[in-house]
Amino acid sequence: MNTLEAISPIDGRYRGKAEGLAEYFSESALIRYRVRVEVEYYIALMAQLGVGGCDEATAQKLRGIYEEWTLTAAERVKEIERTTNHDVKAVEYYIKEQLEARGITTPRELVHFGLTSQDINNTAFPMMMRESYLAVMRPAYVALIEKLESLAEEWRNIPMLAHTHGQPASPTGLGKEVMVFVYRLRQQLETVDAVPFTGKFGGATGNYNAHKVAYPQIDWRKFGDMFLVEHLGLQRQQLTTQIENYDYLAAYMDGMRRMNTILIDLCRDVWTYVSMNYFRQRIKAGEVGSSAMPHKVNPIDFENAEGNLGVADALFTHFSMKLPISRMQRDLTDSTVIRNLGVPLAHSLVALQSLQKGLGKLLLNEAKLHADLEDNWAVTAEAIQTVLRSVDYPNPYEALKQLTRTNETVTAATMAAFIDGLEVDAAVKERLRAITPHNYLGYAEEF
Repeated sequence: MNTLEAISPIDGRYRGKAEGLAEYFSESALIRYRVRVEVEYYIALMAQLGVGGCDEATAQKLRGIYEEWTLTAAERVKEIERTTNHDVKAVEYYIKEQLEARGITTPRELVHFGLTSQDINNTAFPMMMRESYLAVMRPAYVALIEKLESLAEEWRNIPMLAHTHGQPASPTGLGKEVMVFVYRLRQQLETVDAVPFTGKFGGATGNYNAHKVAYPQIDWRKFGDMFLVEHLGLQRQQLTTQIENYDYLAAYMDGMRRMNTILIDLCRDVWTYVSMNYFRQRIKAGEVGSSAMPHKVNPIDFENAEGNLGVADALFTHFSMKLPISRMQRDLTDSTVIRNLGVPLAHSLVALQSLQKGLGKLLLNEAKLHADLEDNWAVTAEAIQTVLRSVDYPNPYEALKQLTRTNETVTAATMAAFIDGLEVDAAVKERLRAITPHNYLGYAEEF
């Protein structure tokens, strides 16, 4: 398909940015994961039943069915599906074809033995999520955190006027404000890392009914635990209906959404700092900011990131609220929803790349930050009234309120005159004179 013909921008405009996820979430990838689960189950089952003929060499031949995956293989499964009208049954028939084609003589009817399609889907999808997280998504978040941390260190000693309620407030450090996002993201990344990837594996209604009636001497729950951990890298949910409970998958989605929400906050802050001229942006020859206004250099990377993060969060929210709900032992509403798991991840990945690009274009306008501090000596009022409180000066808050809450600009001279008129010790006046908007930073430089 030509990307210009794609319906979704993920497979069209943003294909180059999101294609790393195709290995995990394309239709071909889903089929490959299903084949992988079926083959690994087949190998484990034959070992459990003591079926002869499945030695290591045969097991390796069997694994070749999914390890040597091609688009032709996926197309063959889809061709079978056109007859079966059932995607997982098509996978079963494809594997049986491959047994014959590869000269493997192990029992054909042990393929998909005792299983329902959800035993395959509810292990394939968690594997897709786990492996895409470890290989693609987590490294992308970590790279952004490291970029932010490097900028925080670079700007550690840059004082900045803070703004609470959009109004001038006690000064802070630019590096520290960036480090706030590093701190928040690291905490949420740890939360996501702690969410286990689990799968359902227990037959038509989660009770191993068919397995137990066929081989009552085997502890199938113990087998299922072993199979998921050792063959698929998942934890088995012990009590389920026909489908996975999806509670941990919902927790993963919620964790990703929280990280994205923090990044939306970052996008809006940086966008605002650009609008305040605290940052300029590197100009690239040939780029156009506006089709009508030649001077424009817009913060489009942060706007693109914010938009994509919003789309991702909307989907994450829907998935985490919808997937854990299923009528009685099974309904099909999860099936169409879960096929879209890669979409919010792709939008997140596009956003992370846009953020990296945008951060790389920022040019600090230190003169503007300095000028804003110099124009807002009123923010030292907090410091002065607090020092005066410490020496039991009467009504210092009220005195500073009367001084600063006017329509006139409070300057260094205004504060100097106020301090000169105070009836306090010379040592206290010396402390107060040393306070400026540029050094009233608390621990802002110590992170």
